[in-house]
Amino acid sequence: MTFSPPAPPAFADCTPRQKAARVLSDVLAPANLVVALLLLIGWHSTASWSGLGWGLLAALFCGVVPIGIIALGVRRGALTDQHIRVRRQRVVPMALSLVSVVAGITLLRALGAPGDVCALVVAMLVGLVSSLLVTIGWQISLHMSVAGGAVMILALVFGPSALPVALIAAAVGWSRLVLRAHTAAQLLAGSALGGTAALTFALVR
Repeated sequence: MTFSPPAPPAFADCTPRQKAARVLSDVLAPANLVVALLLLIGWHSTASWSGLGWGLLAALFCGVVPIGIIALGVRRGALTDQHIRVRRQRVVPMALSLVSVVAGITLLRALGAPGDVCALVVAMLVGLVSSLLVTIGWQISLHMSVAGGAVMILALVFGPSALPVALIAAAVGWSRLVLRAHTAAQLLAGSALGGTAALTFALVR
């Protein structure tokens, strides 16, 4: 059976629980997490402002450009909203984002970016390709894919001290269920898909 996320009610008409879920879902949207993760790993890669600069450059191609693509699609009416609830609408913005990420990793390698930053962008590339392939046939949770992958990557970089950030992934899953944007199976599949990005990061770094 095909799962079609229902149109969300107006924010003012939401219950307090739904409002909290909407805020969490928006704040912890995939592109926002991607930017935050790149800045954090970038800074950690050199423990200096130069690392943060590398993270910013990577975030431009992996986060800012995709956000712009989605915003343009919403403004033109080609996309329902920033979360792209309708699966068939995801293919074009994801493909364009893929081109941006490829351009980003090419530039980062050419300029000699730190290994962890390059490895993270390659991991995001693998995660994006995997998500695109699955999205063609199924409404997988991109929110959980990115959140789950981010938690695993942070654990690889910072060790057990990073485990509390798993609460972020839990909050993302809770919000998507409350909003009825995904089924539990789609959330679990998204988390598993995020594991492919984490595994890639571990192998490439």
